[in-house]
Amino acid sequence: MRQKGRREDISSGLVEGTVVMIDLDEFGEIVHEKGWSEYQPNPITGTLTQLVEEFVRKWHGYVVYGLDYKRGTEEVVVEIPLTRPEELIDDLRRIKEEINRLGVGVTIVAVYGYVGLVHRSINRRAAYTGTPTRRLASKLLQKAKRKGGNTIVIS
Repeated sequence: MRQKGRREDISSGLVEGTVVMIDLDEFGEIVHEKGWSEYQPNPITGTLTQLVEEFVRKWHGYVVYGLDYKRGTEEVVVEIPLTRPEELIDDLRRIKEEINRLGVGVTIVAVYGYVGLVHRSINRRAAYTGTPTRRLASKLLQKAKRKGGNTIVIS
């Protein structure tokens, strides 16, 4: 179903939408400090897995990369067709607040552009750079993390 004011080009496999990237800040240090295993869900990665799953279900998005039930989720790339980042802000704030409540920072980026109708990727590089919108989101994520992270960036 096409929403008013949204462009879509099914023949190219692209529609307008939002790429969301979520990445736990300094997670390797926290795992080491707390003595948690990197190979099974812990309180943070288990919580992020649950929050991302709820978010994706609510917005009819799809996970391109990162949702990991066996190890827990540390980073994730999600695409949500026919949705603008501003529509997602309350849910993105909720994710950030829940992770912060557990004592961990999280950097979240939401970028509007074209999203591909391609589902889950096992290739991290393709997930972060597979489309121009994902490349922009990845650059914004890295810039935000260099500035200290624990923020939400909307573009």
